[in-house]
Amino acid sequence: MALPRLLLIDDNETRTQEFESILSFMEYEVSTATVDGYISLLGTLDNLCAIFIGSGCEKQALLVKTVLDYGFDLPVILLVNKGNAGQTPTAIQKMVTQVYEWPTLYPALSETLKKLPVPKRVVAKAQGSKTNKGLAGSSKNIKQVRELIDQVAGSDATVLVLGESGTGKEVVAQALHKASNRRNKPFVPVNCGAIPGELLESELFGHEKGAFTGALTSRQGRFEMAEGGTLFLDEIGDMPMPMQVKLLRVLQERTFERVGSNKTISCNVRIVAATHRNLENEIVEKRFREDLFYRLNVFPIELPSLRERVEDIPLLVNDLVFRMEKANRGSVGFTREALSLMMQHPWSGNVRELSNFIERLAITNPNGLVDWADLPEKFQGYNVPEGFALEHIFEQEPVKTEEKVAETVEPIPETTASDDLARISQLPEQGMDLKGYLTDMEVNLIQQALSECNGVVAHAAKLLNMRRTTLVEKLRKYELS
Repeated sequence: MALPRLLLIDDNETRTQEFESILSFMEYEVSTATVDGYISLLGTLDNLCAIFIGSGCEKQALLVKTVLDYGFDLPVILLVNKGNAGQTPTAIQKMVTQVYEWPTLYPALSETLKKLPVPKRVVAKAQGSKTNKGLAGSSKNIKQVRELIDQVAGSDATVLVLGESGTGKEVVAQALHKASNRRNKPFVPVNCGAIPGELLESELFGHEKGAFTGALTSRQGRFEMAEGGTLFLDEIGDMPMPMQVKLLRVLQERTFERVGSNKTISCNVRIVAATHRNLENEIVEKRFREDLFYRLNVFPIELPSLRERVEDIPLLVNDLVFRMEKANRGSVGFTREALSLMMQHPWSGNVRELSNFIERLAITNPNGLVDWADLPEKFQGYNVPEGFALEHIFEQEPVKTEEKVAETVEPIPETTASDDLARISQLPEQGMDLKGYLTDMEVNLIQQALSECNGVVAHAAKLLNMRRTTLVEKLRKYELS
């Protein structure tokens, strides 16, 4: 997954250098630009989650307004010199998200960064994509599904979509229809498991007036309604055996009769079937006809469960939020920490469960930004993945497994290095050892993190938003353990 990116627009070279060094150390991608050169960068940066603007230029208010007018819905943070926050004009304070003093202390900076929203260019890609066929994601599994759709869409072959409930089988069926030569004809879905067996024949084939009690008029069935287009038979595995025989005849002969009629009707429809059941097991249990299975299983497409493609969750969230906004059902945003917990949930209901969950949060947090603390209690007990900084885990006692005990070191006492570093705001006349300066800064931040986490390396690594193994190597390098 690409690192989140920050953009700093600043003519102050010292502040730019410090900002880039510290934020790169915290594993952010940092892009910098001068006041005269930033325009060419806007709109070209992936994973951009905030824009920082350095104070001091003569046209500061115009710069802020130009950035805001560009159209990014991103936090805009103004960097001012230490002690000068109160001198920022009120008009500018109202325009920006936050006025932030620099140099700063690590805890304050970490608190600000962890509240940044999901990178906006990722959102834009999810919203504007014309090639994802409604299946948001970049995992190998979902790319393969899209390739299979492309391969079979142009033919009239019967397609069997397999996968757990909620994985998006109807989305695949609709994508097949939209990519086919039948796209201008009807797409007709029918859930074979939701209709009682005695009514399913009438639902599929239609009936004549008086064919049974309550048949007051003649009625078209789904096969007639889908003429020239695509008929989607969802939950085909729940179809009663007597209806399976009748469906098999239609697939073989492409003809049927309405209930109560002896008039044969020809049909020209493409069949896409779907089920969450293992049909081969159903055949063994005598609940599904083997000959019908072979008729349906011409071109199978198997959808992965959400837990098999957790890396797609951020893109799925963006796509689902966009769909909600388009349907005027509200909106909601998520911090990286909230997403990190969501990526650990098993999601037994797959994308359907995720969609309902997001819609619920949009109701409880309308147009808000959901952080880890806003998620339900069941999300709070997951192990924190490497690369995410989740403050709430520091309130818990470390798990004393053998591995955890080995990762614990004695707390390192604070030094006065932060005071020394804070005093370096301009390049001294005699020059400086930049490499040594950055090393001291890195050591100091590591010491602060270890001190705050009582020497627990795994927790300190998360506070620094880096991998535990990376921090262990740095401890060895600087002989801190």
